[in-house]
Amino acid sequence: MPYIPHTEDDVQAMLAAIGANSIEDLFDEIPAHLKAGKLEALPDGLSEMEATALMAARARQDAGALCFIGAGAYEHHIPAAVWEIATRGEYYTAYTPYQAEASQGTLQTIYEYQTLMARLTGMDASNASVYDGASGLSEAVLMALRANRKSKSSRVLVPQTVHPRYRQATDAICSNQNVELVSVPFDSAAGLTAVEALAPFAGEDFAALVIQQPNFFGALEDVHALTDWAHANNLLVIAVTNPTSLALLAPPGEWGTQGADIVVGEGQPLGVPLSSGGPYFGFMCCKQQHIRQMPGRIIGRTVDLEGKPGFTLTLQAREQHIRRSKATSNICTNQGLAMTAATIYASLLGPDGLEAVAAHCHANTRALVSKLTAVNGVSEVFSAPVFHEAVLRLPRKAADVLAALAQRNILGGYDLGQDYPELADCVLICATETRVEADLDAYAAALKEVLA
Repeated sequence: MPYIPHTEDDVQAMLAAIGANSIEDLFDEIPAHLKAGKLEALPDGLSEMEATALMAARARQDAGALCFIGAGAYEHHIPAAVWEIATRGEYYTAYTPYQAEASQGTLQTIYEYQTLMARLTGMDASNASVYDGASGLSEAVLMALRANRKSKSSRVLVPQTVHPRYRQATDAICSNQNVELVSVPFDSAAGLTAVEALAPFAGEDFAALVIQQPNFFGALEDVHALTDWAHANNLLVIAVTNPTSLALLAPPGEWGTQGADIVVGEGQPLGVPLSSGGPYFGFMCCKQQHIRQMPGRIIGRTVDLEGKPGFTLTLQAREQHIRRSKATSNICTNQGLAMTAATIYASLLGPDGLEAVAAHCHANTRALVSKLTAVNGVSEVFSAPVFHEAVLRLPRKAADVLAALAQRNILGGYDLGQDYPELADCVLICATETRVEADLDAYAAALKEVLA
């Protein structure tokens, strides 16, 4: 690695000092069959000019198409000021704020972010962010197992209406820790999790119930009934939410009679561009009683010896700072830059602006559903009300229709057959505030042409 400054003489001198013949000797305790060996499939490195040309070509593949895909990442308008501010040197290159006396700006930014997220979700506290929404759910599951003192179980109820990638990520992270994710079926007519579907689990020992609102199909769950059922059966409630929707919908802190216990979600809708899939950030909030079980770091506000307000790292129960066996997680950082952009975005829009964006998204999606279901053979699948996504059934296999639409520069939605075989002819569509009437008409016309 060329950035390591040691010369060959330096390396040999250090090896001689510890009695080793080569760097490989330092790793001789690793069995040979576990070593990766030479990475034959890895291509040769590129020059700066070649890498720039390659990335520019890939970026052009994303240009020019009308996007109606949601499924967890959404194309929203981002005011120019958001990234103009976020990419200033003071934010862009700020490092982890270990030294409070030298990091007040970064610490205050995180504190403001935490305040925004706690208010948006109706919860008592927020951490400084996690990697993304999917890993955030896995952390919430592990947190619930630690926090639910009434349960001795390592089982968690996860409805099939929860985002498939979130379920996969959570299973990948938690299954090796002897956590069992028990699937709950959904109502095939309404497209949501009926309270009756939980009846077989009543009285059994589960640590938590996951509730996504809006769910993966865009439908609005009966969160109050689900939350009350969970608490009546001694389960904690883990809410998975879209932050934009919280400008219109009841926040998780107000679900049922007691509110959700832990809230996670993908923060990308708050001022972070699609960027071909990332980087994004996850948010995580909880009730005060569970705060010591929350992973990551939490910034607090205090006063110094002169009585002046200041900010500092308050809680950071992570393996980098304490004994690994006592740590709540191996998450050792937060998504600082994306979180900063979200803080600026939410501050610029304010409550009224966020509500206007959410309302516009809902109206556009309803208008799109109306236009597309006017095409012969296309129908809306589920009866439950939606926020800004909906499921449509097509007269042909969804994958084929979407491929034909892509050739017409229209990204027509998400093929649900990838995750729900019974919905192979169904597509999940989304229309955010960035879509205008002409865009909706263009999609309807292209779909009519493809299905003709």
